[in-house]
Amino acid sequence: MNTITPVLGDITQQNVDAIVNAANNAMRGGGGVDGAIHRAGGPAILRDCIARFPHGLETGDAGWTTAGELQARWVIHTVGPNYAAGQRDRALLLRCYRRCLEVADELGAHSIAFPLISAGVYGWPREDAIAVAIEAITGTPTHLDEVRLVAFSRDTHDAVLQQLSG
Repeated sequence: MNTITPVLGDITQQNVDAIVNAANNAMRGGGGVDGAIHRAGGPAILRDCIARFPHGLETGDAGWTTAGELQARWVIHTVGPNYAAGQRDRALLLRCYRRCLEVADELGAHSIAFPLISAGVYGWPREDAIAVAIEAITGTPTHLDEVRLVAFSRDTHDAVLQQLSG
Protein backbone atom coordinates (compact mmCIF):
# COMPACT_ATOMS: atom_id res chain seq x y z
CA MET A 1 0.00 0.00 0.00
CA ASN A 2 1.31 3.42 -0.94
CA THR A 3 1.43 6.09 1.73
CA ILE A 4 0.35 9.54 0.58
CA THR A 5 2.29 12.60 1.67
CA PRO A 6 0.06 15.67 1.41
CA VAL A 7 1.92 18.79 0.28
CA LEU A 8 0.80 22.41 0.15
CA GLY A 9 2.62 23.97 -2.76
CA ASP A 10 3.32 24.22 -6.45
CA ILE A 11 3.55 20.94 -8.36
CA THR A 12 6.15 22.43 -10.70
CA GLN A 13 8.49 22.91 -7.72
CA GLN A 14 8.41 19.31 -6.50
CA ASN A 15 11.78 17.56 -6.39
CA VAL A 16 10.59 14.07 -7.35
CA ASP A 17 11.30 11.66 -10.19
CA ALA A 18 7.95 12.33 -11.87
CA ILE A 19 5.22 14.91 -11.64
CA VAL A 20 1.74 14.28 -12.97
CA ASN A 21 0.14 16.67 -15.40
CA ALA A 22 -3.63 16.95 -15.56
CA ALA A 23 -3.64 17.33 -19.35
CA ASN A 24 -6.31 17.66 -21.99
CA ASN A 25 -6.91 15.16 -24.80
CA ALA A 26 -4.91 17.16 -27.36
CA MET A 27 -1.71 17.05 -25.24
CA ARG A 28 -0.63 20.49 -26.46
CA GLY A 29 -0.73 22.45 -23.21
CA GLY A 30 -3.64 24.29 -21.70
CA GLY A 31 -4.68 26.10 -18.54
CA GLY A 32 -4.41 25.30 -14.85
CA VAL A 33 -1.86 22.63 -13.88
CA ASP A 34 -1.25 21.82 -17.55
CA GLY A 35 -0.32 25.39 -18.42
CA ALA A 36 1.83 25.79 -15.31
CA ILE A 37 3.82 22.64 -16.09
CA HIS A 38 4.37 23.62 -19.72
CA ARG A 39 5.44 27.16 -18.74
CA ALA A 40 7.81 25.99 -16.00
CA GLY A 41 9.26 23.10 -17.99
CA GLY A 42 9.79 25.02 -21.19
CA PRO A 43 9.26 24.07 -24.84
CA ALA A 44 10.90 20.63 -24.54
CA ILE A 45 7.73 19.24 -22.93
CA LEU A 46 5.51 20.39 -25.79
CA ARG A 47 7.97 19.07 -28.39
CA ASP A 48 7.96 15.70 -26.65
CA CYS A 49 4.14 15.71 -26.41
CA ILE A 50 3.88 16.33 -30.15
CA ALA A 51 6.41 13.59 -30.94
CA ARG A 52 5.10 10.97 -28.51
CA PHE A 53 1.36 11.73 -28.74
CA PRO A 54 0.62 12.97 -32.27
CA HIS A 55 -3.06 12.12 -31.81
CA GLY A 56 -3.27 13.04 -28.10
CA LEU A 57 -4.45 10.72 -25.33
CA GLU A 58 -7.79 9.22 -24.46
CA THR A 59 -9.53 10.18 -21.23
CA GLY A 60 -8.29 7.93 -18.44
CA ASP A 61 -4.99 7.12 -20.13
CA ALA A 62 -1.48 8.30 -19.25
CA GLY A 63 1.91 8.64 -20.90
CA TRP A 64 5.24 10.30 -20.16
CA THR A 65 7.49 12.97 -21.57
CA THR A 66 10.65 14.72 -20.54
CA ALA A 67 10.26 17.25 -17.73
CA GLY A 68 12.30 19.86 -19.57
CA GLU A 69 13.58 22.47 -17.14
CA LEU A 70 11.64 21.14 -14.14
CA GLN A 71 13.40 19.50 -11.19
CA ALA A 72 11.60 16.25 -11.98
CA ARG A 73 12.98 13.82 -14.53
CA TRP A 74 9.64 13.02 -16.17
CA VAL A 75 6.16 14.43 -16.58
CA ILE A 76 3.44 11.80 -16.60
CA HIS A 77 0.48 13.26 -18.46
CA THR A 78 -3.03 11.98 -17.82
CA VAL A 79 -6.37 13.09 -19.17
CA GLY A 80 -9.02 13.26 -16.50
CA PRO A 81 -12.74 13.22 -17.15
CA ASN A 82 -14.35 16.63 -17.63
CA TYR A 83 -17.12 16.60 -15.03
CA ALA A 84 -18.37 20.02 -16.15
CA ALA A 85 -18.87 18.64 -19.68
CA GLY A 86 -20.82 15.61 -18.42
CA GLN A 87 -17.98 13.06 -18.13
CA ARG A 88 -18.91 11.77 -14.68
CA ASP A 89 -17.72 8.17 -14.77
CA ARG A 90 -15.73 7.79 -11.54
CA ALA A 91 -13.95 4.75 -13.02
CA LEU A 92 -12.24 7.03 -15.55
CA LEU A 93 -10.82 9.20 -12.77
CA LEU A 94 -9.63 6.14 -10.85
CA ARG A 95 -7.99 4.89 -14.04
CA CYS A 96 -6.03 8.15 -14.40
CA TYR A 97 -4.28 7.62 -11.07
CA ARG A 98 -3.73 3.89 -11.64
CA ARG A 99 -2.29 4.46 -15.12
CA CYS A 100 0.07 7.14 -13.78
CA LEU A 101 1.32 4.72 -11.14
CA GLU A 102 1.82 2.02 -13.80
CA VAL A 103 3.76 4.43 -16.01
CA ALA A 104 5.89 5.51 -13.02
CA ASP A 105 6.75 1.85 -12.37
CA GLU A 106 7.59 1.31 -16.06
CA LEU A 107 9.97 4.28 -15.88
CA GLY A 108 11.59 3.03 -12.68
CA ALA A 109 10.54 6.14 -10.75
CA HIS A 110 10.90 6.10 -6.98
CA SER A 111 8.89 9.25 -6.25
CA ILE A 112 5.89 10.95 -7.82
CA ALA A 113 3.79 14.05 -7.19
CA PHE A 114 0.12 14.23 -8.20
CA PRO A 115 -2.16 17.23 -8.47
CA LEU A 116 -5.84 16.67 -7.76
CA ILE A 117 -6.85 15.42 -11.22
CA SER A 118 -10.04 16.85 -12.76
CA ALA A 119 -10.81 19.01 -9.70
CA GLY A 120 -9.85 22.33 -11.34
CA VAL A 121 -11.41 23.61 -14.54
CA TYR A 122 -12.90 20.16 -15.22
CA GLY A 123 -15.10 20.67 -12.17
CA TRP A 124 -14.96 17.31 -10.39
CA PRO A 125 -16.34 17.90 -6.87
CA ARG A 126 -13.33 18.40 -4.60
CA GLU A 127 -14.28 16.01 -1.80
CA ASP A 128 -14.90 13.14 -4.23
CA ALA A 129 -11.77 14.01 -6.23
CA ILE A 130 -9.76 13.64 -3.02
CA ALA A 131 -11.51 10.37 -2.16
CA VAL A 132 -10.76 8.97 -5.64
CA ALA A 133 -7.10 9.99 -5.39
CA ILE A 134 -6.71 8.32 -1.99
CA GLU A 135 -8.55 5.17 -3.09
CA ALA A 136 -6.53 4.77 -6.28
CA ILE A 137 -3.13 5.65 -4.83
CA THR A 138 -3.41 3.52 -1.68
CA GLY A 139 -5.06 0.63 -3.52
CA THR A 140 -2.63 0.28 -6.42
CA PRO A 141 0.52 -1.78 -5.81
CA THR A 142 3.68 0.01 -7.01
CA HIS A 143 7.42 0.12 -6.49
CA LEU A 144 7.31 3.81 -5.52
CA ASP A 145 8.93 4.95 -2.29
CA GLU A 146 7.13 8.29 -2.14
CA VAL A 147 3.76 9.49 -3.41
CA ARG A 148 2.82 13.14 -2.91
CA LEU A 149 -0.59 14.70 -3.36
CA VAL A 150 0.09 18.38 -4.00
CA ALA A 151 -2.57 20.98 -3.25
CA PHE A 152 -2.10 24.52 -4.49
CA SER A 153 -4.54 26.06 -1.99
CA ARG A 154 -4.67 25.85 1.80
CA ASP A 155 -8.35 24.82 1.87
CA THR A 156 -7.73 21.91 -0.53
CA HIS A 157 -4.65 20.86 1.45
CA ASP A 158 -6.71 20.92 4.66
CA ALA A 159 -9.42 18.82 2.97
CA VAL A 160 -6.79 16.27 1.89
CA LEU A 161 -5.41 16.12 5.45
CA GLN A 162 -8.91 15.65 6.84
CA GLN A 163 -9.73 12.76 4.49
CA LEU A 164 -6.37 11.08 5.09
CA SER A 165 -6.92 11.20 8.86
CA GLY A 166 -10.50 9.97 8.64
